[in-house]
Amino acid sequence: MFSHRACRRGSASLLAVLLWTGALIAPVHASADPYVDQLAEAAATPTLAWESCADGFECALAQVPMDYNSPQAAQIDLAVIKLPASDPARRIGSLFVNFGGPGPSGVDRLRERARWQWLFSDELRARFDLVSWDPRSVSRSAGTQCFADAAEQAGYLGSFPGTPTEPHDEPAFFAASADIADRCARNAGPILHHASTANTARDLDLLRRAVGDEAMTFHGISYGTQVGAVYANMFPGRVRAMAFDGSLDFEGNVNGHGADGANLPLDTRQGVAAGIAETFDTFLRDCSAAGPRCAFATGDPKLKWIALAERARLAPITVDGTPWTFSQIVSTAGSLSRPDTYSDLAIFLQNLFDAATVLPTRDPDALFSREHTANRVEAFYTIQCSDSTVPTDPAVYSRVAAAEDLQSRYFGRTAVFNAAPCAFWQAEDRDRYTGPWNRETAAPILVLNSRYDPATPLHGAKAGAAQLNRAQVVVIEGSGHSSMYVQSTCAEHLKRDYLFTAQLPPAGISCGIDRSPFS
Repeated sequence: MFSHRACRRGSASLLAVLLWTGALIAPVHASADPYVDQLAEAAATPTLAWESCADGFECALAQVPMDYNSPQAAQIDLAVIKLPASDPARRIGSLFVNFGGPGPSGVDRLRERARWQWLFSDELRARFDLVSWDPRSVSRSAGTQCFADAAEQAGYLGSFPGTPTEPHDEPAFFAASADIADRCARNAGPILHHASTANTARDLDLLRRAVGDEAMTFHGISYGTQVGAVYANMFPGRVRAMAFDGSLDFEGNVNGHGADGANLPLDTRQGVAAGIAETFDTFLRDCSAAGPRCAFATGDPKLKWIALAERARLAPITVDGTPWTFSQIVSTAGSLSRPDTYSDLAIFLQNLFDAATVLPTRDPDALFSREHTANRVEAFYTIQCSDSTVPTDPAVYSRVAAAEDLQSRYFGRTAVFNAAPCAFWQAEDRDRYTGPWNRETAAPILVLNSRYDPATPLHGAKAGAAQLNRAQVVVIEGSGHSSMYVQSTCAEHLKRDYLFTAQLPPAGISCGIDRSPFS
């Protein structure tokens, strides 16, 4: 059921009272953990020389240490962007936003998404400067460069093997994973040793100091929740308000639980394959319920998908002159982060099923956001391999892939090989953060997660929230990855009011979505 009401349970009356009485900025909690990361404390505060950079945005460079153990030695520049608060007289401060990944440019994403009303409403933008940045190793901020130029990068990544769909595909994939790790070790330089999320959290605190905020107001999306959790535990007394959106299991992401780090690949221990499978089943059910509004609804969508996938397993399906392999079809079907693409996904699947009609005119890679841009791939591995303990024996991946194939049919292997290059990674950041996760923060943390999230499954978000000292999970009753893509006026209002007041919403509240993907 799709709800247009602001909230399905509970009341926002307390928040309304706080807003009307002007109680907008919560004081620092007196008993907050006094722990402060001393490496960041020893570094100089950057000077931000803001300049206009079109469409109302301002841009600057922030100079920070390459290695916080030697804060006066080599420095790197972080690219920073700001959309100033539209009502300066009522401005609360800066809202720092990390859009996730890791790998995409925060500068580009803020420029693209700052005025998305379901993400940053007019009311929110009136009270905060929205600030984002390219984290270290990403794009303009000492970006990891593993290739001589863009042409070499495009050619290499374009020919990189897809996810192995059968055991006989795995040796070539492992060889390619080892090769990209070797290329980065040869070409990328010292940033490989200083790109952990711990160092990004230190950068974030320097940016907070640079903009003049006494405490941190933060919105982290997807991997951005890992940035937020690390910051909250390295600087617990400086948390003013932190909203985590599409959240991770933080310990699972770093070390795994128990022996998971050595025995389970990264996304497998986050339950990503099960999350994709569950979200895809919901997609099929919603498609069937939508009837003519969903192109794949005729007949039984579940049975049609099985027939389509099994046919593609035997040989590629050619549509309009383009052959589609089993791996490509499964990868596209599992690209479920954005509900606004579900109608197009249904058309794509029906076209394959019919093997006769014309595919959508848009390029499928662009349609489902699988394109390689900037240094996104290299930055992903630089950061993720710095942060996480992963199995280093290819046989572990092969064994888990076989088990996952049985557990989550079609999508099981998707999560197994995502971070395989980390098994061969040659760089280490000794400053990576491994816990604790439960330091007492000066304010509680709000966690938002959709019910069916293919990238950050709800059970992982709940596990991560339980690891924090004070956090509350609000479930968005829809499919897709984070409120960046799952449009919910209710969720935006809850997030906005929390960021204004640093007060959590009533316990037990949940949110509906604004419309069906097949409306």
